[in-house]
Amino acid sequence: MKPADYPWTFRSRLRARAFGWKGSQPAIQRLKEALSEIKAVGRKDPLTAAEGAILLMERLWPALQQVDSSSGALGTATSKTVHALIDILLVAPAEGAILERQLERLWTAVEEDGVDFLSEVADRWGELCRTPECASRSADDFLPTLRLSWRPEHRGYFKGTTACLSCLLAAGRHQELLDLIETAPFLWWHYRRYGVRALAAQGRTDAAIRYAEASLGLNDSPAAMARACEEVLLAAGRRAEAYGRYAIAANQAGTHLATCRAIQKKYPEKEPRAILDDLIAATPDEAGRWFATAKTLGFLDLAAGLARGSPVDIGTLLRAARDHLDAEPAFALDCATAALQWMAEGRFYELRAGDVWQAQSHALRAAEVVGRLEPTRALIAGLIACEATDAFVRKHLSRPFGVTVGR
Repeated sequence: MKPADYPWTFRSRLRARAFGWKGSQPAIQRLKEALSEIKAVGRKDPLTAAEGAILLMERLWPALQQVDSSSGALGTATSKTVHALIDILLVAPAEGAILERQLERLWTAVEEDGVDFLSEVADRWGELCRTPECASRSADDFLPTLRLSWRPEHRGYFKGTTACLSCLLAAGRHQELLDLIETAPFLWWHYRRYGVRALAAQGRTDAAIRYAEASLGLNDSPAAMARACEEVLLAAGRRAEAYGRYAIAANQAGTHLATCRAIQKKYPEKEPRAILDDLIAATPDEAGRWFATAKTLGFLDLAAGLARGSPVDIGTLLRAARDHLDAEPAFALDCATAALQWMAEGRFYELRAGDVWQAQSHALRAAEVVGRLEPTRALIAGLIACEATDAFVRKHLSRPFGVTVGR
């Protein structure tokens, strides 16, 4: 069976206008199913899988054009899908007429894409060309229109801009690429990132770093620049410099724990505690936000210090106190007393009576286990007696001690 004739299941499920305005979640599920189907075929027949990848990319915009994507979930799903499909294409043994036909179909899909679902395809067009010769020919095809779109009298949007820059990079036409970028109508990282890679490819590591740091436009992300600089330094074997200058900014993830683990994975030679210390030092005004990370990684002494020195989410502190009552009662006591002290200072909004009672209960139970019951009782009594203590907290702390607090 020819690759083009393969009976793809997703073909009928991702037909034109297959999903309505509220079809975001069904569409995301269909994308996952389609990608899984293509990957399964790719394990035995990479060339057929490549045909499936192109077919799916051709169907993205026709199938999804009516879906409300304002939540961002669909955009994230399509972006991840396209990234995976490009990787499938790059491992397929396509060349000659087969490659030319694939590229023609891909570019038609890019041009017909109404919302740039396939923007990464254009960004990596030089890679998709596979050979420097093919990339150079593609660059020559794009160059006249690109130069015209950047001229003041004809300025406009050209979908092939990043494809052209990518092709010049892949073709090894580095100085031509750098000269072309200098004619761009405005400073934009989206263009100048190719110049960074061109300088790095020439072995001009320091020049690449300087170029990158001077390449951020008004609305560009410093994180994207940091990732590029880190990559350049790592490729040059300058790991200590990459870590010290860019690791924290380049590896920001969805949570503090994920950020820490991303850096650990990239720099296994660094001690986890040292990485966490550096992360905390980089955000001194919100050190308490690293409490859960320190706790999860087993650095309980550090976590306790963070809880005492900076406000931590009340729910996080109470869960930590509860979960460690048996295994680490001293840590549980630190968490509970820190919660009480931050409550007393009025640091938590929408505090509930149950939060106060839980913190007190956990503190007293842990204190009894570690032999610090009397000092803990004295601490609680001091919070009740202190006029600066939040009135709501004083009221609910006082009940077990039989103290009447006036309104």
